[in-house]
Amino acid sequence: MSTTHAVTNQAPPRQDLDEYGSHPALVEAVERYGAGWAGERLGRIGVLVGGADFQRDAELANVHGPVLATHDRYGNRVDEVELHPAYGRILGAALGHGAHASCWTESRAGAHVARAAAFSLFAQIEPGHACPVSMTHAVVPALRATPALADQWVAKATAWGYEPGLRDPAGKSAVTFGMAMTEKQGGSDVRANTTRAARADDGTYRLTGHKWFCSAPQSDAFLVLAQAADGLSCFLVPRVLPGGERNRFRIQRLKDKLGNRANASSEIELEACVGALVGEEGRGVRTILEMVNQTRLDCVLGSAAGMRQAVAEAAWHARHRRAFGALLIDQPAMTAVIADLQLEAEAAVWTGMRLAHAYDADDEASVGFRRLATAVAKYWVCKRGPGHAAEALECLGGNGYTEAFPLARRYREQPVMAIWEGSGNVIALDVLRAISREPETLEAFDRELQLARGTDAVYDRHVGRTRALVEQARRDPDAAPGIARRVVEALALALQASILLREAPPAVADAFVAARLGEERGAEYGALPPGVDAAAVAARA
Repeated sequence: MSTTHAVTNQAPPRQDLDEYGSHPALVEAVERYGAGWAGERLGRIGVLVGGADFQRDAELANVHGPVLATHDRYGNRVDEVELHPAYGRILGAALGHGAHASCWTESRAGAHVARAAAFSLFAQIEPGHACPVSMTHAVVPALRATPALADQWVAKATAWGYEPGLRDPAGKSAVTFGMAMTEKQGGSDVRANTTRAARADDGTYRLTGHKWFCSAPQSDAFLVLAQAADGLSCFLVPRVLPGGERNRFRIQRLKDKLGNRANASSEIELEACVGALVGEEGRGVRTILEMVNQTRLDCVLGSAAGMRQAVAEAAWHARHRRAFGALLIDQPAMTAVIADLQLEAEAAVWTGMRLAHAYDADDEASVGFRRLATAVAKYWVCKRGPGHAAEALECLGGNGYTEAFPLARRYREQPVMAIWEGSGNVIALDVLRAISREPETLEAFDRELQLARGTDAVYDRHVGRTRALVEQARRDPDAAPGIARRVVEALALALQASILLREAPPAVADAFVAARLGEERGAEYGALPPGVDAAAVAARA
């Protein structure tokens, strides 16, 4: 090799490590919220996803994306999506470790927290497969609304395993689910849907129409919203009918997305497609509400997982790269950036785990809290993801800007979490709706904030301002949408600060309050106020 090409001062690959054991915030949150019993399992997952083979599969699955075959070579309509084997290995590993279903199959305290942690570990390395994992997880509450469908599908949807390929679901021990809700003309306004559902003599329905976004079209079955005689309703639409005949579920094209390339997203048309009613006619939105809450939680978890990957990669580079006579991590400007990125990631992780803990109980207080807090966190954590990824990518310099390193992928992926299951304005208005129509949710949320009152004067002042802002929105509902984002931002920061003040190490909690709520807070990452112990915070990255 030429002496001009000696490779020096490059960080080694960040691989073959335990992504769980090396993630102190996640380990602490799992213990705090009652899932310490899952530590050994999570450690095994951490070693798996931290391995070179898994990370190589994550790369391959995104380099070699899905390919649509609408017809076979004889001209028969088949509507199949060919996925790279690396994607199948990743999805199979996640499903095989219960990242979609452990909370439904393990009746014990902390089950939702354990599932959330497993989901996060897989999503940290490869986010595309997390879409079908999340959807398969989230359909269970909706299916349980119709016992006959639950008997047929829930055991297969919650099985710890993966059986790819389109065939009669009766012959499969494990299935995956997708969702097809939005249409060209409506987007988040699903009541504007035009897809029709006509009841057949056998009690099933025939759905005719289109869906503008249908993720993971290779799944075994889908929940679909369509207009029935009594209004918008929810239906279960299988890809393959009993006996093996293909349902008339037409994949028109795959989306050319900004984000991950591993998972297919598509446009579909339904041609008298057979479906079964889930819940009651005319109550489709109500039927999917709990499903939406579950997927919104996974948006928070997915964004937090992305933040963890971003700051971990940035810190790894800074600990191994020298510039201007010292390691980057030891230079105050870089220490401050890594610390600030860690504050954001740690707040997101703790918030996601606290929300998962709320799903482990069904008492009135937990239900009320998670109804409002899930929407608040979904708005804020997912909004913070793209900027966080950009700053972390910058820490790697030119390396970060290339597809050979994982942060370019992460930078492209983070925006989807703020769009999926309701973009910013949709979520902010939902928060206002909950505050107005379900006052018990605000009371439960405020009790959570009250738990940290008196521990920090800056926090107390922020909570006071937040309460005044919420009251302003309640007094003038017509003007409230104009300040909706301010309200949600204030609530989110108050929630994160409350959790960290009570649960995180003092260095983290104090730094977060100063950097996010204090008068000397900076606008950019790394602009930390005086008094923050940046080295102590950065050491947790």
